[in-house]
Amino acid sequence: MIEPTRLLLIRHGETEWNAEARIQGHTDIALNRHGLAQAEALAGALADTGLDAVYSSDLLRARQTAAPLLRGRDLALRLDRGLRERAFGSFEGSSYAELEQRHADACARWRRRDPAFAAPGGGERLDAFYARVTAAALRIAAAHTGGCVALVSHGGALDCLHRCATGQPLDAPRTWELRNAAINRVLVAEGRMTLVGWNDAAHLDAAFDEPGA
Repeated sequence: MIEPTRLLLIRHGETEWNAEARIQGHTDIALNRHGLAQAEALAGALADTGLDAVYSSDLLRARQTAAPLLRGRDLALRLDRGLRERAFGSFEGSSYAELEQRHADACARWRRRDPAFAAPGGGERLDAFYARVTAAALRIAAAHTGGCVALVSHGGALDCLHRCATGQPLDAPRTWELRNAAINRVLVAEGRMTLVGWNDAAHLDAAFDEPGA
């Protein structure tokens, strides 16, 4: 039996564009003050967890969230472009309401989770995005067999990994939360991912007294 790898899947902390419900995609947005505090709360929650490696998307909001996890550990942050958010082309920077007005037909395809849909202006197809993110996570897990690894990524990427771990199809409606800086746990063994726990946000509720936010 091959010992499974434990992956801690973490969405980056809050940005101003999160707060304004704007599409970020590959646009390199920094954490806001609340997001930086979330990153510190996350690091406190995992301070006693033995980590063999910390990986992050190369985008700034993920790197800023991952950085406090390294404090007191003899580890270097490993950047992986495979963990990036989905590219949204000309959608990036727009709010959901603005997209409904300006790109009604394209927005409808996006909302119904059409696997072949790519936003205009260089967006990424959903099925290609899923393949990229899951391949990156499985590759990282295989490099740390039997260990515990933190992956700091993005909401869309974590949605893909939840689907991979539970067998949910790409076009199924999302019924799970993707809270900023929450801890999500999966096991990977022999190239297969299994869900262990999702949306552990006790550290956020304790730090900010905002249950369910």
